Amino acid sequence: MTATAQPFTAAGSGPASGDVTAALRAHGVREVDDSDLARDLYSSDASLYRVRPQVVVRPHDDDEVAAVLAACRETGTPLTARGAGTSIAGNAVGTGVVLDLSRHMHHILEIDPEAGTARVQPGVVHAALQRTAVPHGWRFGPDPSTHNRCTIGGMIGNNACGSRALAYGKTSANVLGLTALTAAGERFELTGAGSAVPVLERLRAVVDGGLEPIRTELGRFGRQVSGYALEHLLPERGFDVGRMLVGSEGTLAVVTEASVRLVREAPHRALVLLGYPSMAHAADDVPALLPCAPTACEGLDSRIVDVVRTASGATAVPPLPEGNGWLFVEVTGSDAADCAAAAGSVVATAGTSASRVVTDRFEQAVLWRIREDGAGLASRTLPRQARSGWEDAAVPPAVLGAYLRDFDTLLRAHGRDGVPYGHFGDGCVHVRIDFPLDEDGGPGAYRRFVTDAAGLVASYGGSLSGEHGDGRARSQLLPTMYSAQVIDLFEQVKGVFDPDDLLNPGVLVRPRPFDADLRLRGRAPGRTTLRLTHDGGDLSAAVHRCTGVGKCLADTTGAGGVMCPSYVATRAEKDSTRGRARVLQEMIDSGTGPRAYRSAEVHEALDLCLACKGCARDCPTGVDMASYKAEVLHQRYRRRLRPRTHYTLGWLPRWSRLASRVPRLTNALLRLPVTAALVKQMAGVDGRRSLPVFATETLRAWARHRAPAADGAPPADAASPAEGARPAEGARPAEGAVPADQARPEARAVLAATTKRTATLGRIAVWGDTFTDRFSPGAGRAAVEVLEAAGYEVVVPDAALCCGLTWISTGQLNSARHQLRRTVAALAELVDAGTTVVGVEPSCTAVLRSDARELLADPRVDRVAAGVRTLAEVLCDTPGWAPPDLSRRVLVAQPHCHHAAVLGWEADASILARAGARVQRLGGCCGLAGNFGVEQGHHEVSVAIAEHDLLPAVRSAPPGAVVLADGFSCRTQLEDLAGVRAVHLAQLLADRYAPESGCGED
Repeated sequence: MTATAQPFTAAGSGPASGDVTAALRAHGVREVDDSDLARDLYSSDASLYRVRPQVVVRPHDDDEVAAVLAACRETGTPLTARGAGTSIAGNAVGTGVVLDLSRHMHHILEIDPEAGTARVQPGVVHAALQRTAVPHGWRFGPDPSTHNRCTIGGMIGNNACGSRALAYGKTSANVLGLTALTAAGERFELTGAGSAVPVLERLRAVVDGGLEPIRTELGRFGRQVSGYALEHLLPERGFDVGRMLVGSEGTLAVVTEASVRLVREAPHRALVLLGYPSMAHAADDVPALLPCAPTACEGLDSRIVDVVRTASGATAVPPLPEGNGWLFVEVTGSDAADCAAAAGSVVATAGTSASRVVTDRFEQAVLWRIREDGAGLASRTLPRQARSGWEDAAVPPAVLGAYLRDFDTLLRAHGRDGVPYGHFGDGCVHVRIDFPLDEDGGPGAYRRFVTDAAGLVASYGGSLSGEHGDGRARSQLLPTMYSAQVIDLFEQVKGVFDPDDLLNPGVLVRPRPFDADLRLRGRAPGRTTLRLTHDGGDLSAAVHRCTGVGKCLADTTGAGGVMCPSYVATRAEKDSTRGRARVLQEMIDSGTGPRAYRSAEVHEALDLCLACKGCARDCPTGVDMASYKAEVLHQRYRRRLRPRTHYTLGWLPRWSRLASRVPRLTNALLRLPVTAALVKQMAGVDGRRSLPVFATETLRAWARHRAPAADGAPPADAASPAEGARPAEGARPAEGAVPADQARPEARAVLAATTKRTATLGRIAVWGDTFTDRFSPGAGRAAVEVLEAAGYEVVVPDAALCCGLTWISTGQLNSARHQLRRTVAALAELVDAGTTVVGVEPSCTAVLRSDARELLADPRVDRVAAGVRTLAEVLCDTPGWAPPDLSRRVLVAQPHCHHAAVLGWEADASILARAGARVQRLGGCCGLAGNFGVEQGHHEVSVAIAEHDLLPAVRSAPPGAVVLADGFSCRTQLEDLAGVRAVHLAQLLADRYAPESGCGED
């Protein structure tokens, strides 16, 4: 690449002191953040390391990058450039300035469809480049598993590869030109061979003095990523400085722009699944499969798949061939016949009869998603947390099977266990290992294992790193695989570009010890109120589930994902699940005791968490930030005065019970502008929000006074003792049930809604939670009618049974436990008597499926969780039931976050497909999320979240489209922001909507 240098002088002389923050501001840098919160957020990447920076800078352009470098030179402050922070080797943490290039420098500057090239800034997310290139028939070849959040700059830093590098090469093979700045302020534009720039002439002299070791030790096989790629500087390779800079991990220059090569998008793809007794057996087969020219050949351990099955059910994983390990072999073709022939060749060549060919694109995407989440999923496969640390070593594919067997022997010799997977076609193995870092002697055990593992991979002619770079994790080990001559060459190259050692010091050259700066887990202050059953009651273990892989940073538009709504709106690290986890880790690891719960950093990080539970499903490591937030709020305000919204919105079921006694009067008062404004101010509700309208007849009252059925069955016209009257005559309990008049007061929940036809399929109780009962009884009535029409005897529990959700979301866990204990006791009476309970409101139903276990150590909780189902789940399992014909309907479906994350929306999707409806299923959150969106200070973020997926879809829906939203919050958000009345699934199936307008009816 040809290089031209342009000296840069930043505006302003800057102070002579060592105060880098003052120097940055003097140089006119706009976003300089030295807050404790920012330093906490950027103290870790996806590695084992914790290094707290002095200051975080988010530059807007090249000139600001140059200004930052000038300030660092003046003050002698080191600088670490960072993209998405998904580095597993500790390449993206540093003690001085962390330069976040992802926030503003993320523009695709040019796509040339004729030449098949693109020009981008370093913060461009890989998936964004793909979305822009694919309509032109192109794609960027390398595709790391983090493709939906990693940046092109980060890929250049690490020479990232991904699954399809087997066909398209590493990042270095796809970079055509770079614009970069050295620590000295020289700007280089590298676009071809040759150079007359002084610094590069010095580089040429270094290379000329080391041609022999460069030719014999570097570039020996495709995945040799460790160290500097000096082979690109050989005369026979054209002294390609740009490709040499790829993989230098930000230690030589800061890249501010890149020109990249694009490759043609294959029109047809097939995925061949091959099953083997073990991962080593799978690796043995790789050399024979490579002549079939696959675009990808990935290994996947059965334990990773088991995590997905356990978390999401067996149906979450498409059928796989028999085996304990698999190869995912992807082939392409210009047409379907060519693709089928290529897949047939793989099947015929494979040394296993356990195979399956997948051609459906959706099923392929599900399988690839499991593979992409491998790093996070693998961390959950072992009894002790599995970690990175020895993550991506590579050997020539011909010896991969033998290497894996020896590696397994090494694990056993050290008393360790690990889950291998990775890019087997390239000989690159990812593995998460149960290093006992938090135990006595743990760091020492870690050092001994990694030292031996480095020796093993070197004995196979391999590379310490196959794609993630060396970083802090492996740089000290480079002498294991390279001679002293090569190590000296690396030091000389560093001296040419960065003589003052300002750029990412401690990495590659003069490295930090690989067991220094480890992020060791502290002990959470005090006992938790939540049981945290998946983490042994240990909040520290829970928040340290986050390994930093950053899936919460991904743009899930159109992908059905939920995590993380506020990050989607703000793009601020503090509002990501990872950012919040980092702050909570710092809170615990600081050792400051219970007062840490009250820190300003913790409050700021959790303030915009919607408690949507999207992370509980979408985060591959199983982070449940909604639960952690509830626990932290509980501890923060324990025996202390709370914010007023905790007493107003948090106690909404209590206030709504009073208001529902005089609903017409309440509604009339709330319609008065003066009264409404006063109520909003007192309650802490944003003035732009509407106040809820109370139903003039609750669901329970409707069921109690319902007219006689056509078959002559008597009406249920008397209240249960819980409401001051007696059970209806003729309402018979299910077999084995406790009669209502003999049950405890909290369990008197057997009031029957009169059936309209002879019930043949058993009894179902439609549970009227607070929101359904008092605000949206139309959804509950429709559920009763649909279930009766399906052949069930339907009852509506007459006691006021609250799940405690509003208390949970505001961290009032003792009150929530009190509410839940009463509700679980009542519903257990029904479930134990063989009655299925149908939840109408998804968030409340989800509490009984998940949060109840965290609050109550009661065996009835599991029975209730198993006995509570959604309407769609019941109807899917109802023999002979068929949905109405909806083939002429267009639906915009907004699954409630808790529905998608906890309950699963698959049954709903199945019913709508059977009904023939044309459905646009939305991802993301509506933005209201219970009390969140109505609280003062949250309105703008709530609206921004809605504008990401929901509101654009509603606006672009065709006339007459029906908006389907089971969540009361979702329906409220739609009516507030778009004037649209959405319907519950029950109302849709009961034909309770106005087809002309798509409006629901209560």
